[in-house]
Amino acid sequence: MSLLTPTWLVGAIYTIKPATLKNQGVKAVLTDLDNTLIAWDNPDGTPQLRDWLAAMQAAGIIVMVVSNNNEERVSRALQRLDLPHQSRALKPLPTGIKQAMRRLHLQPDECIMVGDQILTDMIAGNLAHVRTVLVRPLVQTDQWNTRINRFFEQFIMLGMRLRGRLEYKEDINARK
Repeated sequence: MSLLTPTWLVGAIYTIKPATLKNQGVKAVLTDLDNTLIAWDNPDGTPQLRDWLAAMQAAGIIVMVVSNNNEERVSRALQRLDLPHQSRALKPLPTGIKQAMRRLHLQPDECIMVGDQILTDMIAGNLAHVRTVLVRPLVQTDQWNTRINRFFEQFIMLGMRLRGRLEYKEDINARK
């Protein structure tokens, strides 16, 4: 179960505070794209996203997208946000996360992986030995391929709930 278990659960990526990340020694937020950073059907993002990205930049924390999508899709989605990215990440394998860390010249303890899926984002982050943050999906609709993961994740979430490990917080904290 440890590969499936996130370090933290928060309602949305936008609630993660730069000061908290600094206190945790985090220099980079590696994030999934669809339904984590932006709604999969709204590539423009929101004012809340832009404010959060500005706060991260002001604090010197890098935000880098690590996505399974192809280069064209990720580049198009991030066109207005001007964020570094690693496409074709091959999650749940740790490949894309490790490539992102190499590009940023950072160690696993200096990064977190944020995502809305256990079977891709949390497994990849845990295999890459970075702390992981599971967020609620921004919208309740998904692309067809994600619906398959969601079906299986509902059983994992039920197990987490039964063990008392499914409590979403407002921000990350020091405890696992």
